[in-house]
Amino acid sequence: MKVFCLSLVVLLLVSSSWAEVEKELSVSELLERANRDRTPDFDEPALIGGDIAVNPDADRNADPCTSRGCLWLKYTDGIVYIPYYIANHYSSREQSIILRGMESFSAVSCIRFRPYQNGDHEWISIESRSGCYSSVGRQGGGQTVSLDRGGCLYHGTVQHELLHALGFNHEQTRSDRDNHIRVYWENIIDDMRYNFNKINTLNQGTPYDYNSIMQYEKYAFSKNNQPTMLPIPNNNVSFGQATQMSQNDIIRLNRLYQC
Repeated sequence: MKVFCLSLVVLLLVSSSWAEVEKELSVSELLERANRDRTPDFDEPALIGGDIAVNPDADRNADPCTSRGCLWLKYTDGIVYIPYYIANHYSSREQSIILRGMESFSAVSCIRFRPYQNGDHEWISIESRSGCYSSVGRQGGGQTVSLDRGGCLYHGTVQHELLHALGFNHEQTRSDRDNHIRVYWENIIDDMRYNFNKINTLNQGTPYDYNSIMQYEKYAFSKNNQPTMLPIPNNNVSFGQATQMSQNDIIRLNRLYQC
């Protein structure tokens, strides 16, 4: 009996430890893990940057927000209402994670996600497809935000993909990236180097943010377990470890939508 009790205690401690590790994973690490062995269906889009859905004919170095305009529309009451549809294959617990992620925007900005209604011409469709991904900004009509039940249902990953849908790119592709991050091209998987190309981003007058939820961690797309990027001038500065939106992420969101 004592042996059984001791084994049970050890099992509970190990389980607790595993759960703690799970909680501490950054959004960047969760996304990389969820999309690592992605096997997309025939009707799913190509991805850049690991989780950004793009048109096959799109210019991968262009920012839709600066090249054609991608903001969701603001109503006369000053609120940006974004219709959403959540696929019914999610459990109630999974739906609550998604809803909590959407509600977190209401608390800090003029963004309001509301259920899809007949007559809506633009909306986001949240579905469990292959991996975690979203287009950047408003696309027109229905646009998919994929939150795979197999690895994307965390508060931070929901925020990350919704920020893409609202018009935000990854921090490491910022136009002023080279002043803050050194990219080690030789360590990047050969056919993934384009993910580090800078684009003409809208930075909203805010400083480079190592703590942004949109900043990937230092081993992203590494082919040899060596860093693909490090902060400069101090390589020891922590970055890419965000688990939720930073204050700068919130400031940029409010400036972009003039909340």
